[in-house]
Amino acid sequence: MSEAAGQGLVAKLRLQRGTFLLDVDLDCGPGITCVMGPSGSGKSTILALLAGLAVPDQGTVTLGGQTWLDRAKGIDVPVHHRRLSYMFQGLALFPHMTAQHNVEYGLHQLERSVRAATATKLLERLGVAHLAHRRPRTFSGGEAQRVALARAIAPAPRLLLLDEPFSALDRDLRAQLTTLVRELVAELAIPLVHVTHSVAEARLLADQVLRIEKGKIVDRGSADTVLSHTTTLED
Repeated sequence: MSEAAGQGLVAKLRLQRGTFLLDVDLDCGPGITCVMGPSGSGKSTILALLAGLAVPDQGTVTLGGQTWLDRAKGIDVPVHHRRLSYMFQGLALFPHMTAQHNVEYGLHQLERSVRAATATKLLERLGVAHLAHRRPRTFSGGEAQRVALARAIAPAPRLLLLDEPFSALDRDLRAQLTTLVRELVAELAIPLVHVTHSVAEARLLADQVLRIEKGKIVDRGSADTVLSHTTTLED
């Protein structure tokens, strides 16, 4: 279990861009929060603000009582010090590195033998140990997803952010990977904020669902509660 066990994410974020205003409050305990809503509603912007890849006009971000951002106090912890992993839709695996070296990439502070053992264990856990010495161009879509997930989990992050990483997969493979994600997040006992358009995916994953429209959270609660009100999202 990670040192982040029992620690939650709390954020208040306000960002004006032209005529668009993002204004949201988040309270995400250890477990999985799915953020859903129409395209252009601000879902990916929320992840960028949490990661420190963008800065809100006003706001705060704390994790387990540690302040990562407080605009009023001039606090903005750099992204590389926030102990988080961010898995994009495009995965961004390093094409010149093997699967093994992709997973080891975030473990540079560890001894080589420990890096190798950690990567090997995760690749085995995710069913892609046979890819260890192969490069991403030879992976299937599902294999690439598993290697990217192993890389995201390897540093034992305090926060995991996923931006529709499974959207290109078929339903059966998506179900397999969401089950693995749920198991890994439970073991790490960390918050995961997961952007998705898929109602089926949210039903499998979410401890909490936030529905966002035009930069505002319009519904929040359990998957059963929120998704019973949701008929317009893709499956």
